[in-house]
Amino acid sequence: MTTAAEAMATATARLRAAGVDDPARDARLLLAHAARIEAARVTLIAPEDLEPEIAERYDRLIALRSVRIPVSHLVGERAFYGRRFKVSRDVLDPRPETEALIEAALAEPFDDVLDLGVGSGCILVTLLAEMPEARGVGVDISEAACLQASANAVMQGVHERARIQVSDWFSRIDQQFDLIVSNPPYIARSEMQNLSPEVRQHEPDVALTDGGDGLGAYRAICMAAPGFLAVGGRLIFEIGPTQGRAVAKICHAAGFGEVEILPDLDGRDRVVRARGLC
Repeated sequence: MTTAAEAMATATARLRAAGVDDPARDARLLLAHAARIEAARVTLIAPEDLEPEIAERYDRLIALRSVRIPVSHLVGERAFYGRRFKVSRDVLDPRPETEALIEAALAEPFDDVLDLGVGSGCILVTLLAEMPEARGVGVDISEAACLQASANAVMQGVHERARIQVSDWFSRIDQQFDLIVSNPPYIARSEMQNLSPEVRQHEPDVALTDGGDGLGAYRAICMAAPGFLAVGGRLIFEIGPTQGRAVAKICHAAGFGEVEILPDLDGRDRVVRARGLC
């Protein structure tokens, strides 16, 4: 039999040869999933022989990861802002950089929040979980994404304060909000070929790119948002790290005041925050 440590070493080498970015981390996470234990306990079982059924599950998971299926799709979930969210190929994986948007949103209180392009629900659900008195609406053009977001709202216990529905941006919205947030598709069509196989082949194109210059969603949202934003309310976007000035300019042109570009933890432009006119 093979010990867990030996199996991880072999798996790490296989993943490295396949071009996976952090093979040791992924080998550890997938072993935890195969053994049905928390990742923190992997070191405790490292000297032990793997049971045949665990070894078989692990080998199958490593084979799938070697063809660049994301770890989150193999284990069915992804951590975000201290919580776990169910994910699938119908939605974007929650990403650590999006936590900068959460921090910007939580910097001031709010009662009603709208999440445009709700996806997995990680933004809306997190904001409602962090603000127990707030209520929110999440919309997405994808019915499958809305179902995923609804499931995550139930899992995190905020479903009674969340309404999630299919809508093309504001097309089915009929109220005002003091906070509107969005992580829209911002990758230019010309940049799609440069994405990793995990993203390019396993995440929905409609959530990644507008099929143009990557700024189309910001233009559409900014044009309509003043009619759905309460006086003095905030509009907060996630952006690509080179888009800060362009998105800020779009916000100014739409009549927003106090437009700011905020960095993520790596110091890259990541969020644009704008305030409606008082």
